[in-house]
Amino acid sequence: MSANILSFIIFLPAIVAFGLMITTKHIDTVRNIAFLTTAVILALVLKLYIDFEPSAGMQFVTNVPWIASYGINYYIGVDGFSLTILMMIAILIPTSYLLLWEGRTKGYWVNMLLVQTGVTGTLLSLDVVLFYFFWEVMLLPVFLMIGIYGFGDKVFTTIKVTVYTMAGSLLMFVAILYLGVAYHTEFGSWSFQYDNLMKITSLTYNEQIWLFLAFLSAFAIKIPIFPLHTWIMETYKNAPTGAVFLLSSIMAKLGVYAIVRFLIPIFPEIYIEFSTWFVFIGLFGLIYFGIAALMQDDIKRMFAYSSASHLSFIAAGIFSLNSFGINGALYLIIAHAIATGALFLLVGLIHEETGFKTIKDLGGLAKGAPIFTTIFAIMIFANVGLPGTNGFVSELLIIFGIYEFNHTLGYISAVTVIIGASYMLWMFQRAILQDRVGEPLKFRDLKMKEILGLAPWVFLVFLMGIYPEVFINKFEPTVTHYLNDILQIGATK
Repeated sequence: MSANILSFIIFLPAIVAFGLMITTKHIDTVRNIAFLTTAVILALVLKLYIDFEPSAGMQFVTNVPWIASYGINYYIGVDGFSLTILMMIAILIPTSYLLLWEGRTKGYWVNMLLVQTGVTGTLLSLDVVLFYFFWEVMLLPVFLMIGIYGFGDKVFTTIKVTVYTMAGSLLMFVAILYLGVAYHTEFGSWSFQYDNLMKITSLTYNEQIWLFLAFLSAFAIKIPIFPLHTWIMETYKNAPTGAVFLLSSIMAKLGVYAIVRFLIPIFPEIYIEFSTWFVFIGLFGLIYFGIAALMQDDIKRMFAYSSASHLSFIAAGIFSLNSFGINGALYLIIAHAIATGALFLLVGLIHEETGFKTIKDLGGLAKGAPIFTTIFAIMIFANVGLPGTNGFVSELLIIFGIYEFNHTLGYISAVTVIIGASYMLWMFQRAILQDRVGEPLKFRDLKMKEILGLAPWVFLVFLMGIYPEVFINKFEPTVTHYLNDILQIGATK
């Protein structure tokens, strides 16, 4: 099993999904089997996490020909970086099912399974053509979920997000083909393995810049990074809760992952040369999206801007050229996925129970739902980086990293994180704590299965905040390898 465990983890959800399509129509049966499938995946990933030996190299590698005449392989593997994100996906998806348990259709659960195959395949692919294949696979089920189960102008929203993501994907695909031809021209054989593409030396400076930007466009749209963000607000507002959770907690993080996995090793000189620009763009996005969040009355739109703000901060850390910033960015990927994913699921519950999602229409929820309020508050505090939570550790590391990169930008990053605390606490006070103007809303507290679903998330918030070494030790050797061996700039700038 150990030799094929990654393939099993990737394809089991899709196999089950296609099986459910052609067999039962009973929604409860579909949901229960889908949940059981994700639980099996979680057990396998836990085994993988325990068996993994912290190192810079890839482990559990499978590399077999796929389209042999063009050097395209089914090449997958896991290192400390991808393992940490894989663990996040394996925990968040089945537990999120417990908060989406009622009122869904067969197609909803089937699409959730297909997305899991797409995101896991994207994460573990080491051949860029295989990566592109899974990159597109993970998008289609989400488009269907928005178009079928969304709210408001869901058709226009689906078209807009499709156009945005397909434009970025097309540019990336052209860049992939260009790299494959360049490798063939230089070495006389075809290959699209990322570790082989690192060996290309024949590209001119201008070619490297354009290829770097072509890849980055696809990843920046997915994150999103300013100014490629305009699709996110209406999408998060009109998408169903499950799709918003997948987009914000998992798929956006894969955009950051792809920068580290492919752009740094294939274009190290361009990454270093443009680092100052992208640290600045990241901090600008942190401020811009944070101010925009302060101006929102719709909670989902506010969280959309909040998510973009934090992801911009992660991007700034990724380009900081030192271990503090990169380790902090990778840690914040996990911390932000937990906090924001929980908040989007809880806001979805508010919308389903009350029919409202605007701050001015809410209020007084704390009185009748103390458990809901407590968990909501914990995730708010993690999101704003309260000491003792995972958000604090990750944000502090990024601030140190940016300060080491540039003292002035470091001071700016330290001050501007206050913006996040401002809009989050302002929203929490008005929507949850203070009494509602007019008739009180009827809002139930969390059910036992919902509490059980969120319990691991709450546990991770504090475990990661108090004892971060348990997690950082898994991916720190990979970061050190990138800095010392690929970028050749040492553990610090």
